[in-house]
Amino acid sequence: MILTLDVGNSNTTGGVFKDDKLIFQFRQTTNQNSSSDEIGIFFRSLFRENQIDPTQITEIGICSVVPPINYSLSNGILKYFGIEPLFIQAGIKTGLKLKTPNPKEIGADLIADSIGAIAACPNTDLIIVDLGTATTIHAVTKEREYLGGSILTGLKIGVQALAQATSKLPHVDIKKADKACATCTIEAIQSGIYFGTAGAIKEICKTINAEVFKNSNAKIIGTGGFSKIFDSYGIFDKTIPELTLLGVKKALELNRQ
Repeated sequence: MILTLDVGNSNTTGGVFKDDKLIFQFRQTTNQNSSSDEIGIFFRSLFRENQIDPTQITEIGICSVVPPINYSLSNGILKYFGIEPLFIQAGIKTGLKLKTPNPKEIGADLIADSIGAIAACPNTDLIIVDLGTATTIHAVTKEREYLGGSILTGLKIGVQALAQATSKLPHVDIKKADKACATCTIEAIQSGIYFGTAGAIKEICKTINAEVFKNSNAKIIGTGGFSKIFDSYGIFDKTIPELTLLGVKKALELNRQ
């Protein structure tokens, strides 16, 4: 079995694959101060509670955008699983051609998303939208060329910024808004965050499609924790919530000795 981890600024998601099938997923809050023992014990206990034998894990891959936790994460996995994890980073085999001036600055999540998207939609021009702590939008050609993209404020950050920077606006739940013209403050914030993000994504995808794909109608893939709330809006051609985990798995396969 293969364990894949997507370590984000807010949450860490993980998945266990068996025979190319994702059989188990989990999510926990990312704690940069976790020790290697806390991490190792958490994973082994989590698997046992869900009838997964930790000794059956043979490979572990990690996509992390939180460098402070990587040392403890690597040591905890090595100590409790006896496995040296593969981190998505410069120097590993990805199958991508990185067409940017400084490939080393490309986030591990963007690389993993791209690998996963190519696996899910081969031989296709792609625009990948990942709605996490930040919202990232990037382009990959059918020739597997990573071209770059845009980064904008995530939905959660937007809600937090409004609450922190104003005296009277409250924190609100992030959800699909039913109407743009809301009649109360909470719904007005939800409307602005939802439709504002949807509009930004549509405009950026439209502009990227014109800039680099010459309006060839690249397929738009949505992923990330908030992608599902936009399912009915018609932004994405396909939504793959586990895209990053799929990309980490494919990276492991590419880097097997």
